[in-house]
Amino acid sequence: MENAAGRAIEYIRKRYREPLTLADIAESALLSRFYFTRLFKEETGITPGRFLAAVRIHEAKRLIEHTSMSITDISYAVGYNSLGSFTNSFTSGVGISPSGYRRMTRDGGDGPPGPVPDPRAGYGTVAGTISLPAGHGNARVFLGAFATPVVQHPAVASVVVDVPAGRPSCYSLQNVPDGDWHLLAVAVADGIGPEARTRRTTLVAGRGPTTVPVTADGIVSAAVRLRPVRATDPPVLLALPELVPPAEVVSHPGCASVHPEGEPVAGGRRAAGGLTVVPAAPEPAPVA
Repeated sequence: MENAAGRAIEYIRKRYREPLTLADIAESALLSRFYFTRLFKEETGITPGRFLAAVRIHEAKRLIEHTSMSITDISYAVGYNSLGSFTNSFTSGVGISPSGYRRMTRDGGDGPPGPVPDPRAGYGTVAGTISLPAGHGNARVFLGAFATPVVQHPAVASVVVDVPAGRPSCYSLQNVPDGDWHLLAVAVADGIGPEARTRRTTLVAGRGPTTVPVTADGIVSAAVRLRPVRATDPPVLLALPELVPPAEVVSHPGCASVHPEGEPVAGGRRAAGGLTVVPAAPEPAPVA
């Protein structure tokens, strides 16, 4: 990573356990604090301090899931000097407590709660297609609307979509509150070839400062183009559902509704917060 933001991110990832300051990080990029902060936010969508905090929580998630270390030891290992502060930060970003996350990853415990419907708010829909980069097999995609460019709790609306290799899939993200939201996606895609399911790749979409404006009772179109993870992408913090690509993606005509038929809630709209798998786009018509 040759640019200033890249050098700073490399420094953060190597030394996140230490009590780093903004001056320390800016010095690693060979820039003044003011200019560095502006440049870093332009490159990543968030400030250096928020990026550092996200790296610490992301590493804590890894340790909780893959080691037998105590939560207290993990909190100190990722740079916190207070268990209470770590627990609050972790719960805020991931959506569940550190102990709850350990239960979820090991015993199939409950994930973070979904958004709470507000009968006073206006809601709209974001719809479009999700496409994979070349060289990938089927994928399962988590797509959500967020207040920041980080995949962190809470997602104000979310859906899981199966996308087949080689062609886009339709999605419909409903019950999105009125406002400007970051449309962010995280996917796990199979490889291609005889051992496709053993060579899975994480893909993302929607990072940076761009937001999608949603108005009450409106529908806005947004194409989601997945890509490989970059070093400048903030880590994923939200406790996601298991994203296991399906062996086959069954096509259905048209773009299916996110929610099954059911009784509407107060105000005539369906309850928010359901994670429903959306069928893929139809097969392209044969060329005559």
